[in-house]
Parts: sequence; C-alpha cells; structure tokens
Amino acid sequence: MMAMSSYAFQVRCSVHKPSIPQRFDHFFKVSLSSTLKPLFRDFPGVPTRIDVTETIKNTSVRLLDGFVDLVFEFIDQPLLHSQSNFAPVEERRSEIHVTGIEGMIPDDFPQGVYLRNGPNPLFGGLKSTMSMFGRSSHIWVEGEGMLHALYFNKKSDGNWIVFYKNKHVETETFKLEKQRNKPSFLPAIEGNSPAILLAYLLNLLRFGKVNKEISNTNIFEHSGRFYSIAENHLPHEINIFTLETLGIWDLNGAWNRPFTSHPKKAPGTGELVMMGIDATKPFFEIGVISADGKNLVHKVDLKFNRCSLCHDLGVTQRYNVIMDFPLTIDIRRLIKGGPLIKYEKKGYARIGVMPRYGDANSIKWFEVEQCIAFHIFNCFEDRDEVVVWACRARGSLIPGPDLGLDKFEWFSRGFKPLNSIEENDDLSQDAMFFSRCYEWRLNMQTGEVKEKNLIGTQFSVEFPMINENFIGVKNKFGYTQVVDSIASSNSGMAKYGGLAKLYFEEPEPEFSSRERCCEDFIKVEYHKFEENTFCSGASFVPRQTGLEEDDGWIITFVHNEDTNISYVYVIDTKKFNSDPVAKIRLPSRVPYGFHGAFMPIPSQY
Repeated sequence: MMAMSSYAFQVRCSVHKPSIPQRFDHFFKVSLSSTLKPLFRDFPGVPTRIDVTETIKNTSVRLLDGFVDLVFEFIDQPLLHSQSNFAPVEERRSEIHVTGIEGMIPDDFPQGVYLRNGPNPLFGGLKSTMSMFGRSSHIWVEGEGMLHALYFNKKSDGNWIVFYKNKHVETETFKLEKQRNKPSFLPAIEGNSPAILLAYLLNLLRFGKVNKEISNTNIFEHSGRFYSIAENHLPHEINIFTLETLGIWDLNGAWNRPFTSHPKKAPGTGELVMMGIDATKPFFEIGVISADGKNLVHKVDLKFNRCSLCHDLGVTQRYNVIMDFPLTIDIRRLIKGGPLIKYEKKGYARIGVMPRYGDANSIKWFEVEQCIAFHIFNCFEDRDEVVVWACRARGSLIPGPDLGLDKFEWFSRGFKPLNSIEENDDLSQDAMFFSRCYEWRLNMQTGEVKEKNLIGTQFSVEFPMINENFIGVKNKFGYTQVVDSIASSNSGMAKYGGLAKLYFEEPEPEFSSRERCCEDFIKVEYHKFEENTFCSGASFVPRQTGLEEDDGWIITFVHNEDTNISYVYVIDTKKFNSDPVAKIRLPSRVPYGFHGAFMPIPSQY
C-alpha cells in the first residue's frame, strides 16, 4: 500500500566503519606482504609486494556462495490472478513515441516529465528462501526500483509529442546481481529469526552489505537535480532524460546513513529537511541541506531510545515535525526470536515539534492516541498551534502478519471497509488498514493536543498530495488516492480505484446523522475510475498561469485489469468529477507502484 521502501528498511553497516572485505584487504596487504618481502629481496625484477587479497577474497566468496547454493533454496513468491499487475516488467530498450491519446492534453499543461517509482524485482519476482535454519522472505514493498516516465514536449505548432520510457535504478547491488544473473542476496526481513540473522551475516561476508539497495519508493528534485530514493539507503541521482543512474548523493560524505523517502523543502529558504532512521544508535537523525544542494548545514541526533520506522516528516515556516509512532525495528527482538519489524499495538505514539536548527533538547513532544500514520498532507502554524494533517489508520500493514499466520487472510481482513464510527475502535484485524484524513492541533504554549477525523467512513484514503507551493504554510486543498476496499480485500493487496479532493476549509454538506453527532467533517469530492481500473503515483500539477491553489491537474498512472492496458490520466482539478481531459494509452503494462512526481522542465525532445 505504501512505499517504505516504503518501508522496506534493512539493518545496515555504518559506512564509516571498514567492511569485512576491507579488513581482509588491510590484513593481507600489510601482514602477508611484510612476511614475504625478505624472501625476494635478492631476486632483482621480482616484486617485493605480493598482493594476494583478490585471490583470498575470491576464494572466500566462492566458498560462501557454494554454502548458500547448498543450504538455501530460492523460491518464487506466487501471485494470485487478482495480483497480476504487481508482477514486474522488462525494461524497454528505447523510448517509445505515444500516439494513443483520448481527449486532449491542455494547451497550458506544462512541458516536463511525469515519473513514478516502484518495486520491479529482478528474476521474475519476490523471493523466499528455505533452509535448515527456517524461512526468510522479501516483503511486498521490496524489489528493485524501476522508474516509469512520460515526457511531454510541445512543438512550435502547438501539438504535443509524448514519449514513454522505463528503466531500473542501477544501484551497486542491482549491478552485482545483474552481473551474476541470479538471485544472490538472501532476503532478510520476514521469516524465522535464525534464517534472517544468518542471511544478514552471509550477505555481509559475501558483499559487504546486509541487504540490497532497492531505491524503489520516491523520486524528488533539489536544486535542479533529481533523485530516486528508498529509505534504507542514500539517494541515487538520476539523469531525468535518459533515466540513467549517475551515482549516490552523500553530500561529499557528510551524510553517511539512510535518507528518508520524503524530504521536504522548507518554506521561504528552499532548504531540504530530511531524516535518517537506523536499527542501531543513533536511531534517528535529522538534517538540513542548503538550498543549492551543496552542503549539509545542520545534522543532529534526536536521542531516540527506539528505532521507529518513520516514513515521513513535516515542516512549517519555523519548525520540523517528527512522527514517532509504534512501528519499530528492533535487532534485540529479532535475536530473541521475534520479528525485526513490528507494530506494537500497546506502544506509545507522539509527535515532536523542533526548531529548524534545533537539537534533541529543543523538541516539544505531544503524546497522541496510539495509531499509525505513514504519510503527511501538510503541516503549518496557526497562532500558538502547529497543525498536522495526515492519513491515519488503526494498524500497520508493514511488515505483514506474524510468522505462522495466513498472510492472504491477514491482509484481506485488514483491507475490509470500515462501516461505522464505532468500528474504528474495534481491536480486531478487520479494517485495520482503513485510513482517514486526520488532524492534530498541537499547542506550543499549553502543550494541549486536539485531534479528530476530518472525513467520514465512506472511503479509505492514502498517498496524500498537495500543491507543493504550499508545503509548510496553510493550504485549502488536498488530494489522495482512494482505496477500493472490496478489491483490496479480495486480492490481499492495496488497490486504488479513484481519487479524492479534500476541501479543508469547507464543511461536508452531506453526511449521515450517525456521524453528524460525532465529527465535523470537511467536504470531499471523489473521482471514481472505470470498473477494475486502479491507479498509482498520482501527483498534482499546478497550472503555471493559475491564480488559485487548486488550479491544475492530477496526473496518474492507471491500469485496466479487464483489458490489461495501462494509461496515464490527466484530470482537471477544477472539474474533479468530470472525465479525464486526456487518457494516454501506454505501449506496455505499468505495474502498480508507489510515489510519482511531475517535473516541469523543458523536454529535450
């Protein structure tokens, strides 16, 4: 449902510490060369430095590979027919000119590139391994990142030229497995504790990394450069026109830890605020990158006593907003036989507000009702209050059920519709993932917290977006993808059958008398797709000449499961209930994925 690559956090080796292969290098180059040097001092022309590192390393890796091949069996995780569009696709060798357009691309639509990231696993799909140590598996948010791009270029005669392209994000681990031409990294998130721990160790010994760099969650821009990201690793810079991977962005070594999938530009300054969570201390660090993208101007350890799998953060004009909810990563729990990632139903939930360049002692914490919120609409200051709008659910679909439970049944129950306000307090698994737009008002003077649902129980909503010109300041409108709860429950995977437009300053004119007494809901408009048609990667595109916040379009990848044809829809947000102004038929299937973005730049075509 959401990317946590979305969410697919892996324990990492700190890059400032030498890896095991690097320590082998040092030992063999220094110790063995020093030992052998006297033997050759009387033989001119014979090198006095013998470097046997590569031979030893290659032999060790071959032995470890042989052990993995002997002990571990890679098994494909099957997909149901209703899950077929979650299956990976092949890269297209070149860009494809798109001509099948129903309707018209608006004349004032900006030139640029619409991109969407998502998991596209190598070698046929996600894997599990079976061994004498038990089972370990990839979880549904894993899989190497693939970018799908649609290029919009307007000719001098006013006609549009549209091209489609897709390409994997070529991380170092992607290139390694591609070269080997077989699954090599052992999955290490879900399964039996001994199998996961051994997978970490064997991955580290063979590759110097405990797991893959998947880069499959989001794509963002900063200072004219473009980056693919999943929060288990650093961003990878992308050539926006060719989709080639240019390298890792670590700010010249100043940021040496994971990097959030949802960095935010600070209003007014253009600085990029980001965070990095890790399974070992420091669990949570926050950083501020200069507006020109050249320097890390602030970095601080927030002194967390647990690793919260925090996927998003907020900014206001003066503050950073931190969501510390009870979805945790715990190595000690794994060693004791429990899961690495777990949603602790009785754990505490809190929201922190810190000055932009503050430290752990400057954070003002607000205890809130226990819940999970992966994605934030927006945050802003309203007199003494900091207001946070986000998508909130009772439980987490990350990482999945406890070992031994039926995975399909667990997900299916969690995606069921929520039929009443009272059911929101039900402690069962049913409708656990039902997500609603929620408001927290945090009073910086009194410490008081006010929280409430902003919408009713008609639809579950996720993947929020706004006009990004309003990030960190008060906005009137928001947009989301709408979960088709029935289709999601039937398939055991999240499917989004429409879009919603939220009017934060307008009350809902029609809601049931049952809900009327409990909440004051805001107005919501829905745009429903055709039967068995679902979207991903929706993004708001502002009209460049627009005068109002909601003047623009929603653009999204959609797939019709009856025809097995993928499209890009362009929907006028001023006429939200109307048919799309353009339906662009794509030359190949686009699997469901995670976050999308429109980059309004002149095209090179």
